[in-house]
Amino acid sequence: MATNRMIYLDNAATTFPKPESVCMAMDKCMREYAANPGRSGHSLSLRAGRAVWQTRELIAALFNIDDPMRVILTSNATESLNIALKGSLKPGDHVVTSGMEHNSVIRPLNALADRGITFTAVPCGTDGTMDPVLLEKAIRPDTRMIAMIHASNVTGTLMPAREAGRIAKAHGLLYLADISQTAGVMDIDVEDLGCDLMAAPGHKGLLGPQGTGFLYIKEGTEVRPLIEGGTGSRSEESFQPLIMPDRYESGTPNTPGLAGLGAGIDFILRETVGKIRKHEAALTKFFLDELALMDHVTIYGPKDADRQTGVVALNIEGMDSSETAYRLDESFGICVRSGLHCAPLAHKTVGSFETGAVRFSFGYFNTEDDAAKAVDALKKLL
Repeated sequence: MATNRMIYLDNAATTFPKPESVCMAMDKCMREYAANPGRSGHSLSLRAGRAVWQTRELIAALFNIDDPMRVILTSNATESLNIALKGSLKPGDHVVTSGMEHNSVIRPLNALADRGITFTAVPCGTDGTMDPVLLEKAIRPDTRMIAMIHASNVTGTLMPAREAGRIAKAHGLLYLADISQTAGVMDIDVEDLGCDLMAAPGHKGLLGPQGTGFLYIKEGTEVRPLIEGGTGSRSEESFQPLIMPDRYESGTPNTPGLAGLGAGIDFILRETVGKIRKHEAALTKFFLDELALMDHVTIYGPKDADRQTGVVALNIEGMDSSETAYRLDESFGICVRSGLHCAPLAHKTVGSFETGAVRFSFGYFNTEDDAAKAVDALKKLL
């Protein structure tokens, strides 16, 4: 029989629940001022514009971005990554990436092959970790960019992000950081990271709604827009304006969603990233320690809460990952994700490509009781 309370452990896909302030901000926008921001001069449009601008400022504050105008608001990290890759690479360019990447990087890179753009996925260890020496060795005379995930969405493995920035700078390369799994969870400073481009969704660790995200473009980094159209500015011109951020933000934005994203980031700034990270790491450590006592369970990744995010991937011997996830949901009310998690390269790296894996991902609103019940459910399945 299913439990009365669902235990949500799929936060690496989308965090749930959201802070109450996020829901209230979205509801208030829809009820009071959901007009087109920057498209009219009346009071509701101006209020909507202020809400969008406030979210842009909050993103800049969280990641130590000097100029909020360098923050491009998008619909998700995938859109941000496509803008960064397709807008900055040219025929003949080579990209260095990792063997733990999500398809939101690998698929655009494969699609760019018809433009003469190539890439090298640097092999990682069976726990998903990367040796920065191998990253640097993969650089060729035609290398233009290093594009790398900050933490694996499959195993939570933390990648050498700062080292990648140092290597990119030393070789005069662009550095694109995909912080989809670490934004709002790890302390991230664009200057410290050394990135030229940084992409993130709003619906994961930033605690915002789906349909939101951003791309940071460092000053001096040339990126062609992915789409052109109405921006609410320079409407007398028939060509895309070059001003930031309008150049990359064609069409009516998701104002209610961005209002919610702003509330989510405000919640993080008040709680602090350090507190959030400490809580999620404690749950991860507890879960890993309990798993280590079980037979017939394969755990993927570093198995160390200090070297990974709140993501733990595993398989039960003799049980398909989809069946495990189904039974956890049906019999115990525990929500997890199974399969390949849109990251086949990562599964090939850690050895779970043929089977997929069951992913447990903890969030700020999970408790130790949630983790304990997940452990108990796995014991019963075994």
